Amino acid sequence: QLQLVESGGGQVQPGGSLRLSCAGSGRSDGLYNMGWFRQVPGKKREFVAAISWINSKIYYADSVQGRFTVSRDAGRTTLYLQMDSLKPEDTAVYYCAAAPLGSSGNYSIWGQGTQVTVSS
Repeated sequence: QLQLVESGGGQVQPGGSLRLSCAGSGRSDGLYNMGWFRQVPGKKREFVAAISWINSKIYYADSVQGRFTVSRDAGRTTLYLQMDSLKPEDTAVYYCAAAPLGSSGNYSIWGQGTQVTVSS
């Protein structure tokens, strides 16, 4: 079973940058997508960005388009999220997730999350 571990969260001032990493380990029968989501207490988890393991197509939420960059190291099942021009509203717990092949893109494997706080 594939396991995901996020790292790289922390506190940064508005306008600053952070880079999140998500390392996958364990058995995998192939992936459809890997992506980043975030959640603020009391609100639903929201999509941030994703990349297809099939054709490398990239997807972003409108709220982060142009500021965040998702990338991958397919050989190591590792996903990254470069976050620039951070805003206070980006404060959240960020989760890495994977959609296995055969799942039709449904994210069923999740990391434990890493806190990102944007504050002056």
